[in-house]
This record gives sequence, structure tokens and C-alpha cells, in this order.
Amino acid sequence: MKKTETGNVAECTAAERLRRPDYPPRSGPEARSTALRGVGLLVAVLLACLYVAGVAKAAFYTGAFFILFPELGALAQDTLTRPRGSWSNAPVLLVLTPSLTAIVGVLVARNCLYGYLSVLLAVGGALAVIKLLRSPIGPAISAALLPVVFAEKSWLYPPAVFMGAGVLAILCAVWKRSPLVRQQGLSVPEGCSTRAPELPHTGYAYLALGVFLVLAVCCVKLTGLRFLLFPPLAVLGFEMFSRPRTCAWSSRPWLMPLACFLTAGGGFLFWKFGGLHPLAAAASMAWSFLVLYVLDLHVPPAMAVALIPLIMTRPTAAFPVAVALGTLLLTICFLLYRWLLKLQAGCPATGAELPTWPANPIS
Repeated sequence: MKKTETGNVAECTAAERLRRPDYPPRSGPEARSTALRGVGLLVAVLLACLYVAGVAKAAFYTGAFFILFPELGALAQDTLTRPRGSWSNAPVLLVLTPSLTAIVGVLVARNCLYGYLSVLLAVGGALAVIKLLRSPIGPAISAALLPVVFAEKSWLYPPAVFMGAGVLAILCAVWKRSPLVRQQGLSVPEGCSTRAPELPHTGYAYLALGVFLVLAVCCVKLTGLRFLLFPPLAVLGFEMFSRPRTCAWSSRPWLMPLACFLTAGGGFLFWKFGGLHPLAAAASMAWSFLVLYVLDLHVPPAMAVALIPLIMTRPTAAFPVAVALGTLLLTICFLLYRWLLKLQAGCPATGAELPTWPANPIS
């Protein structure tokens, strides 16, 4: 490790060994170059709301509520508002990854009761699928955890995810060729790849995520709040632990519990007063976008949180509270993890930023 004349750390080679992110966050100059603006953004949000409303209509009409896979909301929001981003540039993986992880989730749910083992197996299996496919679709982790949390054992769940993601991939392909997208001159960051791996190159992130999941399940058992570990929380944890410096919301982690609480609360209220209606799903999406826009955050999993009440059996006001507690636990774990990374790297523990690591850019 090299130091300057003043004794400050100049190069944190240990930190480089700890984590070499595969791509920068979905924020900053690279991300802004892929995001729609103005009228194009409003139309994209409207399309995302209509898409989710259509999926909800199919779910409510058939009675197969798992058709409304909540992470479809997150995928729709990101792919349509960022038509040159990594998710929208990988349409095959957009469909294939969550479909395969959904199979993993059903297998775990059919053979294990809810607990430490089932949660770790579901999330670990999803990470294995992502690694095998070298997929950028992180929300696929939620597709594996959902059957475990909801005790969903039907083999119709994976085909439902496949169809929902397939329709979204087609919609995204058409949308990317529309005049509203073309006239904005969106660019793809240099080095962008549609098959960039999401997984970290070190075991520290896996260990941190595993410890957090164990703590979350322990809190579920102690409090009785099943949705303290809601499925998108595993996606949030994966993003934060694997990319502690470049995660889109890592610079303001304390805003994440507030954002998820507000989206969860809005989703619950729209279900309470709107019932199981497609308009409730669309309103939940619109409300979530507004919350994230006002807070200036790009947290796609927060969009999924708002849709969860629509597939719950008997949602209560305890749901937003459980979501807030779960995200607060994750935030505390993340801050501790980031502090430990600084210590391991030999960087000053107070007032220091994580070092800048080399990356292969992708939005």
C-alpha cells in the first residue's frame, strides 16, 4: 500500500481486491445518457403503468394472483424509462433469468418450510442462475424468494413469470424504436454489454448478504412480521453489498427505508380503497414513480414493493411498517459492511470515501 507524504492513503490495493465492480451505478453521467427526459419520460411511465394494469387484469380475472409478479413493476419502470440500459438491452435474459429463478423458488418452497435454509437456498440458487447466464437482471433474485415467502408451490408460477416478462420484452423492443425515444439521442455507455455479470468477484459480498438474510429471518421469527423480509429486499441487499460504492442509492442509504415505506404505504392504501382492480395497480406504480422522483432516487425494487399488497391474502397496515423495518435493518447492515471494507482496505474509517475501482461501464 502506498501513502502520500502526509501519511494519507493514496492507493487502497486491498480494496481493489475486495471488490472490482463490473459496471458503474445506474446514476451519474453514464446512466443519465440512457434515461429518457421530458415528454418521453412521462410516456414511458404511462406505458409502464398500463402494462402493470394489464398484467393485474389477467391476474385478477383468472384468480392466479402470482401472474402479477411484483418485480415486473421494477423491470417495466427501468426498461421503459431507460431504453438503452443494460436490462432493456438484454431482452432474452430479461425473460429467461426470472423464469429460471422462479423454478428454483418453487422447488425450494415445495421441499422446505419457511426458514433460514429455504431463504438461503432460494437466494443462493438465484445467484447461481445469474452467474451461469452472466445476466444483468438482478431482480430475478426476487422471483426465487417470492414462492418461499408466500408459500407458493404451484408450477404455474414460472410460466406466468415467463409470459409477463415476455410481453414486457416485446413492449420494450417496440418502444425503443419509437420516435419519442429516437429523437432524444440516447447513447449506450462505452463498453456496454448485454451479458455483463451482476455477481461480485469476491466472497465478501456473498458473506454479507448471507449474514443479512439470516438476521432478517431471525427478526421475522421474533416479531412475527413475515414481510419484514419482503422479496425485493434481497435484490436491494445484493445491489448494495456487491457494489458498495457504485450502487445508485449507496450515497444516501438512509433515504431507502423512507422510499420503500412510502411506496409500500401507497400500495396498501390503493389496495384498501381500490380493491383488486387494475387501476389500483396502475395507481401504485404512478405513486411509486412520484415518490422516487421527488426523493431523486433510482431504486427499481421500490416499485415492486407497492404491488405486493395486491397479491397478499389479507394485507394490513403492518405491511408498510414491516417494509420500513426490513429496509432499516438492511441500511444498518450496509453501513457496517462499508465501514468494515474501509478498515480492511486500510483507508481512514472516518470521513473517507471508498476508493475508486476500475470498472467495465454498463448502464
